[in-house]
Amino acid sequence: MSLSRRRFIGAAGVGAGGIVVGGRAVAVADAGPKVVLPGDPEYTPLTLRGYNRRFVAGPRKIFLPIDAEQVRVAVERSVAEGLRIAVRSGGHCFDGFVDGPHTQAIIDLSRMTSVSFDEHYRAFAVDAGTELGPMYDRLLRGWGVTIPAGICLGVGVGGYLSGGGYGPLSRRLGLAADHVHGVEVVTVDDAGKARVVTATADGPNADLWWAHTGGGGGNFGVVTRFLLRSHDADGADAARLLPKPPAEMLHARLVLPMSTEESFVRFVGNYLAFFERNSHADSPFAGLYAPLHVKPFAGSCDILVLLAADVPEAESRYAEFVAAIGDGVWPPPLVPPLERKSYGDTVSQVYYGKGPLPPRVKVKAAYLRRAYTPRQLRIFYRYLTDPRSFGESQVEFLPFGGAINARPAHAAAMPVRDSFMKMLIHAAWRDPADDEKFLRWARELYREVYAETGGVPVPDEVNGGSYINYPDPDLRDSDWNSSGVPWHSFYYRDNYPRLQRIKSTWDPRGVFQHPLSIEGAAG
Repeated sequence: MSLSRRRFIGAAGVGAGGIVVGGRAVAVADAGPKVVLPGDPEYTPLTLRGYNRRFVAGPRKIFLPIDAEQVRVAVERSVAEGLRIAVRSGGHCFDGFVDGPHTQAIIDLSRMTSVSFDEHYRAFAVDAGTELGPMYDRLLRGWGVTIPAGICLGVGVGGYLSGGGYGPLSRRLGLAADHVHGVEVVTVDDAGKARVVTATADGPNADLWWAHTGGGGGNFGVVTRFLLRSHDADGADAARLLPKPPAEMLHARLVLPMSTEESFVRFVGNYLAFFERNSHADSPFAGLYAPLHVKPFAGSCDILVLLAADVPEAESRYAEFVAAIGDGVWPPPLVPPLERKSYGDTVSQVYYGKGPLPPRVKVKAAYLRRAYTPRQLRIFYRYLTDPRSFGESQVEFLPFGGAINARPAHAAAMPVRDSFMKMLIHAAWRDPADDEKFLRWARELYREVYAETGGVPVPDEVNGGSYINYPDPDLRDSDWNSSGVPWHSFYYRDNYPRLQRIKSTWDPRGVFQHPLSIEGAAG
């Protein structure tokens, strides 16, 4: 159902130039979105909004809608003209899903940035072009609430929330997708007709809602806004429908120079063992988020410690963490004292801002259910001291688990509720002439770490698969995935058949495609 009878009745009070979509007034006197064509002054800057300079699209048209109705028009026109559609929110897709030679029309949502409270749905309405930083600020200033989303403030919510989402508060509050109550989506039926559909967790289109809690962006339609309300929240008081953040956060940055292989293996091994021990939802360290970054160009490992100040004996928890990761490490890590800031200041001053000039990038990722062995850590050290890594590359370890693991695998489309850590290989460089060197570095490192399971993290008792927001088309390439396990098992596990059925229902023509798009159900 696209526009309910209730919403058409409500439209009568909007005026001759408007309708009500999803409980809000939308002007349609001039329903067409702005269209930017090759040669227009805005064209080149818009094609360069993507994060990965390995991929720059040359679309025939770029649509700049301001509301859901204009998105609907853009989609319907593109379908009628036979143009392959890609959608951009913040532009942070790591691979060529938007910026690739196949893209003929980009629907750019950068003008759709509203954050409000929707009384009809009793949920916060966040336009899909909104970046995380402004979303945090508006939710906090307006209602004193937040969601456990990412640490990179320039990421757009569109693809991010659709892929599941996690961040510094997730071990305490769950996935970002655990706080998505609904989505407003432009879909295309088998006749090529586009329509605006609202899908909520408790409504008739619940499958479409569920697909956007980890099914990945660009699979089912164009999300125009998200409705945010925690899965266990109720009532009408806006201030109680999303979590309140800690009033204050503690933070520090620990540094270990990469002096020897033994110190590296001991330090990273200690770190992984600590989070493996403390991955359950009721851990006293659930309020601790401490991503580890290994940076060859800096010659160091560093850990950004973020800790909710309202955790009992927070400073003692920090001391216990530092003692655990530094045990037996020589020379020891440099350990600064904790600093205290309000939650709002922590987000604006400690979280990561948007970089000024995107690099060329290749990413490969994995979930860990068990810590890496010393043999695997020695492989990391060897590659991280290889001159091929000396661009802007790094390996990141990102704590997971906690409250995320308290819900079942089918609660959201993102199924990983049994892992304690994410690993991300982030190869980054500037010169196109270095593409092959850095691509092979990332691919060979990954393949050697996972040599026992076909070069990839096959979901099992040790490995948890991978994360669709860190997409890696190599997983469907037998040259790099010799496990015989299909690509979708790494991202969706047993949730994939349901996603296929939803794809067949809501995108029967296969309008929304990319290199790792969900395939419709057979038959």
